[in-house]
Amino acid sequence: MRMLQIMLVIAGVLHLAITSAGITMTRVLDWRGNLAHLNALTRHVIWTHGLFVLMTIIAFGVVSIIFSAPLASGAPLARAICAFIAIFWGSRLMIQFFLFDARPFLTNSALKLGYHGLTVVFTYFTITYGLAVLLPGR
Repeated sequence: MRMLQIMLVIAGVLHLAITSAGITMTRVLDWRGNLAHLNALTRHVIWTHGLFVLMTIIAFGVVSIIFSAPLASGAPLARAICAFIAIFWGSRLMIQFFLFDARPFLTNSALKLGYHGLTVVFTYFTITYGLAVLLPGR
């Protein structure tokens, strides 16, 4: 359980760290310019969804840091929360592999490194929270 708890704390820190990627993404994809052509409601819905995803990622991070021991305990609620987070990131990882084609936007080494780094982090999240579901209390 101690190793899983440490892995969850690391995951929490990584959640907070990747929030900068979301901010970078809005700039690289020029959300302000590209969304300006949409009607106001559609533009506001997209910004609102982006903000809610950001808040969710921050919440995953804070909960994982503060409540790493309970999350690693194998309690039913802990396993349910970890299952949700594992599915969230597993789904995002599949989208990264099979839907997104970021190549046109990966115009320099920093962006390429960041994009592939996110893939590694999403994989870490999926595995870590999946272990918390499958290996409760260890």
